[in-house]
Amino acid sequence: MAHHLLQNYTQKPERATRRRTWGVLGGKLLITALTLGLLYHSVFTTPDTAVAWRGLLASALTGAGRGPVLVALALVPVNWGLEAWKWWRLARHLEPVSFRRSFRAVLVGLTLGFVTPNRVGDYAGRIMELKSRRLDALGAVFLGRYCQLVVTILAGTLGLLYFLLTFYVGGYPATGLGLVVATLVLNAAVLLPLYRSRLLLSALGLVRPLRRLRPYLAVMPTYSARALHAVLAISGLRYAVFCLQFSLLLLAYGARPSAGPALAAISSTFLLKSLVPSLNALADVGVRELSATHLFGLLGQPALPVLSASLSLWVLNIALPSAAGLLFVLRLKVFRQKKAPQRPVPTL
Repeated sequence: MAHHLLQNYTQKPERATRRRTWGVLGGKLLITALTLGLLYHSVFTTPDTAVAWRGLLASALTGAGRGPVLVALALVPVNWGLEAWKWWRLARHLEPVSFRRSFRAVLVGLTLGFVTPNRVGDYAGRIMELKSRRLDALGAVFLGRYCQLVVTILAGTLGLLYFLLTFYVGGYPATGLGLVVATLVLNAAVLLPLYRSRLLLSALGLVRPLRRLRPYLAVMPTYSARALHAVLAISGLRYAVFCLQFSLLLLAYGARPSAGPALAAISSTFLLKSLVPSLNALADVGVRELSATHLFGLLGQPALPVLSASLSLWVLNIALPSAAGLLFVLRLKVFRQKKAPQRPVPTL
């Protein structure tokens, strides 16, 4: 009887593990269904997006826009390959990791981020691909996203400065000088936490509600200046790919702005989109389009080509890779357990 009771006791952890496995599978299926639902809603049921989608397909198959659209499409794996390279540079500081795993983590994070507020699922997707030091991985993910934000702010503030000086305060030299100074101060302010992260941690310690963030960001000072230079450079390359894709799609849809002002409008659009919190990736559709149509409208460009290019950029870089990431979500190992050595059950 004692032997029977001992067997029942040893089976309970197996049942708990089985229930947890089914729970994880159910969560994955829910994420899959929600992502597919959002993709369908954003691409096929929203009128503006559906028009842009059909226009993208038509331009890719026929007409003068076929070449630029195909080049923009070919740059999608380059874009996310650079993001995977950036994450690989950050993650290998924590544990040995291959580029293949880094690329998979980026796609999983993109898919999870598609359905979460401010894309916080991106953190979970990347962290679950690591075997250890997952607490430090939160700081590594934040560092990578912050580097991308720094590049966006540096380029975007210059773009906004061009529009402010050209269209709004051109007749007020003192105001223009103040805006230039404010831009320089802002850019220096966003670079300071990157290279002086200990100051950031000290500042967080002074604010009681923010103190709980310190353990998650404590890994930031352990990255060398050389590593930060590399991550920032990769972020700049990825930003350049985004700008090139946007320019190609504008060309494909018939917009013909001058190169310099167009680059200012693109960088300003990316900045305004980054500064507005969103419920999920679908909410990005609207903020970027409103900014783009207004800024390019100041340059004399019609709204429809700009709107189509902006929506197509979202479809190429967010919707399609999110769908591809679903292939990895269902295979994701949420719980990593070490196999305990099996001991023989004593016979009583």
